[in-house]
Amino acid sequence: MKRPHFATTVSALALAIVAAVVVLGVAWRPMPLSKHQLEVDSLSQADSILKGQRVKQAAMAKNYVPFFGSSELSRMDAFHPSVLAAKYHRSYRPFLIGRAGSQSLVQYFQIQSVKNQLKNKRAVFIISPQWFTAEGQRRDAFRQYYSPLLTINWLLAAKPSRSTMIAASRLLAMKVVKSHSTIGDSVARLAKGRGLTTSQRFELGVRQQILGNEDQLFDQIGVSNRVRHMHSVARGLPAIYNFKALDQLAGKYGKAHTTNNRFGLADNFYAKRLAGRHMKLLKGSQTHIDYRFSPEYKDFQLILNEFASLHTNVLFVIPPVNQKWADYTGLSVPRYRQAAAKIKHQLTSQGFNHVADFSRKGAVPYFMQDTIHMGWRGWLALDRDVRPFMAQKLKPISYRLNSKFYTAQWAFDTK
Repeated sequence: MKRPHFATTVSALALAIVAAVVVLGVAWRPMPLSKHQLEVDSLSQADSILKGQRVKQAAMAKNYVPFFGSSELSRMDAFHPSVLAAKYHRSYRPFLIGRAGSQSLVQYFQIQSVKNQLKNKRAVFIISPQWFTAEGQRRDAFRQYYSPLLTINWLLAAKPSRSTMIAASRLLAMKVVKSHSTIGDSVARLAKGRGLTTSQRFELGVRQQILGNEDQLFDQIGVSNRVRHMHSVARGLPAIYNFKALDQLAGKYGKAHTTNNRFGLADNFYAKRLAGRHMKLLKGSQTHIDYRFSPEYKDFQLILNEFASLHTNVLFVIPPVNQKWADYTGLSVPRYRQAAAKIKHQLTSQGFNHVADFSRKGAVPYFMQDTIHMGWRGWLALDRDVRPFMAQKLKPISYRLNSKFYTAQWAFDTK
């Protein structure tokens, strides 16, 4: 048997490389996403979707509304926003954007993938006061969600402003952006208040095209199908929506799933994460935590600046902490509520008046699923705010942005 001629092998390899360049470097249109696939994608929270743009843009061109958040979005019980919207045939469907570790800075760049779809539209944004630590956005968590495509989208659209300089400086602090010299150098120019050079724009434009094509080719990699689970848990809900009946049912669900601990935590969570000898180590372990002072307040202002520029009508959600668990670990609930009040002031003083503040609900039975995440009655309480928010007629909003919320004094002042 004859071996392939060396020249033939090289020619085939060269042809493959040329084909790859043509596929990735030239604009092309893939098959549209089906209704079923969009439903799957809306629940997946897959890296390929979070770091891309095609799926999110396609969904929001339909009836999907972005629900920005973090780890709470992954906890899909029968009262989760996606389940309720599907069960009761709402005019909207949530598109879940975020996972554990996706704080304000991550979500700022998520917005870059759907800016056109957010103009004069609605969004729901769940704020975790746990983001507001002394460290703020962790570099390792940001690296996990970093997307060169979304960063380039932002770079090419950014206009000189204080918020642009702050966002660029924060991005540089995350280090990962420096892995690509042109992106890193471009971000550095914006951090200094300078515009991009012609050559940078050209190179970034080519790179944007390539990454956009990669997104279209590979946006279904790692996508998990949670649709069957969603419909399975929905079967236990009554056919007709009635808040009082659903709240009673949520209480029964909560009671049935919190039988092995005194904190009102889900049985599986307690058994896998907390039960055992190390429980003694957790007692009094959070007395030092204070969410009132954090660089996260400045990152959060970047989010508000983007929503204001897009005239997006946003419902912000402030969840509580499980008060029984807080009492055990020594987390100061009064300080927690002060942090929530600080977040709320940052919102309402600038015209973001749709705020569902649940920071005082941590002692309500079965409101929480675990130590910091809402579930059962908590999700249902949120739905009581989501339903009228989605039903109201959209009107132009006049936001009143205040640059003081970018200052260290606001983020860290202890007075």
